[in-house]
Amino acid sequence: MLTPQRFSIDGHTTTSTPRPHILYNIQTTSTDGATRRISRRYSEFVALHQALDDKFSLPPKRLLVTTFIPSAWIDDTLISERRAGLTKYLNDILQSPQYEGNSALVGFLSQAVSTSAFDLEDALPSTLSRKAALDLVGQAAAVTPIAAAYYEDWATSPSVENIDFSKFDIIFFAFVTPSSSYELSWDSGAKTMLKKLVSAAHDSGHKTKIVLSVGGWGGCKYYSAAMSSSNHRTTFIDALSTAVNSYDLDGIDIDWEYPNSPGAGQPYSPSDSANLLLFFQSLRTKLGSSKIISAAVTQLPWLGSNGRPLTNVSAYAKEMNYVNIMNYDVNGASSNPGPNAPLGNPCGTNSQPSATAKAAFKQWTAAGFPAGKLLLGLPLYGYVSKSSKTTLSGGYKVPQLDMAVAEDETTKTSNEPHSRVKSSAEDIEVEATGSGDLSKWYGQQIPFNSLLASGALKKNSNGTYSGANGYTMKWDNCSDTPFLYNTARTTVVTYDDTHSLGDKAAYAKSSGMGGCFTWALDQDDGTTLQSVIRSKLGI
Repeated sequence: MLTPQRFSIDGHTTTSTPRPHILYNIQTTSTDGATRRISRRYSEFVALHQALDDKFSLPPKRLLVTTFIPSAWIDDTLISERRAGLTKYLNDILQSPQYEGNSALVGFLSQAVSTSAFDLEDALPSTLSRKAALDLVGQAAAVTPIAAAYYEDWATSPSVENIDFSKFDIIFFAFVTPSSSYELSWDSGAKTMLKKLVSAAHDSGHKTKIVLSVGGWGGCKYYSAAMSSSNHRTTFIDALSTAVNSYDLDGIDIDWEYPNSPGAGQPYSPSDSANLLLFFQSLRTKLGSSKIISAAVTQLPWLGSNGRPLTNVSAYAKEMNYVNIMNYDVNGASSNPGPNAPLGNPCGTNSQPSATAKAAFKQWTAAGFPAGKLLLGLPLYGYVSKSSKTTLSGGYKVPQLDMAVAEDETTKTSNEPHSRVKSSAEDIEVEATGSGDLSKWYGQQIPFNSLLASGALKKNSNGTYSGANGYTMKWDNCSDTPFLYNTARTTVVTYDDTHSLGDKAAYAKSSGMGGCFTWALDQDDGTTLQSVIRSKLGI
């Protein structure tokens, strides 16, 4: 698609579903003189603004204000203000070369029909009474962010008794796995550890909820079969319900990696996602309304029978409390390393443009999952690469993006391994001297606290971190993440720190997301990283 040379918003229409709202009619003119018309909601402009992370201004929001000014509810006034402001915004973007070919902009101009979830700001003001508007504002303001974390049954530090429960609203205990008989398989010692965890959480005086996570990378062999029939689902749900009742748990987290995808070599079926919905509906009936039902997911919704991400997941959202977006492992260790967990794609260079925190937010909300039920995943680990690079892959060159390529990438992340399983790196002993030698970690994930203990990273007196023992710390603006490099050691470490984690948490809060979770609790420097995340979430 040619990038338009001129935009104009020459009118608007109204649509009644799901609630009366405004669509702005945009005419685009390309270099070859071709014109094209598309219609977009105000909220879609907001999503584009967030995806581009640009410096330009949109016309202000009017619904979510504390005092309703009568003039703000006159349709013509509001629409005229927005038409002028949105036209200026689009043309400001057009005049900025760095956005040419950007996948978010191309997608905004390419999609023929809007699939975005309805936003209160899209509403036609005259259809809302003052009381109705105030009620809607109250609903939007009801989301209080949470800070959660996964805690593995193989974790050794902190011990269950030494967890600071004041830092965690939910702890997901990982993992049990579905068995061949569609019940639950437990690691040795996991049941005892879970009992201690629940007891310690209850005795802590804090209201930390404990949720059992089921599956994990490599632990999903029997998921498809367990979901495949009513009888199998009933057996599996009964086993989950028994666990919830036996261990006094607050809910179940389904970590199926992934429906209708081979994952770590698991069986799968085109019916997986449809069966998953039936499962969630039955599980909700079994557990009741008070228990948490969540699922760990990629940046894209589950794959439907056609192998593409589902475009409407609102029925799933009705039964669930959260989806936990695993925005990490976007790039692993390699000779040409890239960021582990990008916030966005402002440079337009990410080879997987759908695999960022900002893209995930847009993709899940566009499919109808409420922002307030999205938890953004934050990694407390990085990757160690044997490499002599001093910049991250795709860091600073802005190519023309082909949307067909970008669309092909949408399923690529579904087959990438995640860190939610024991890594062989756990058996590596950190050098006692803290000399910065990370050669034993090549190709592996490295916990943040091990990176610190190894001597490649040091903690400063002001609580920040910087490179040590010959490592240079550098910032990748294109992903909003730090990295370390030491050319003499041919070593590059891609990871997250207080700044990048704080930025992602701040984005989650500003976007109205339900909060953040980390993988994993035991990889923190005490609770330093978790404390920053909580602070940026405003809790």
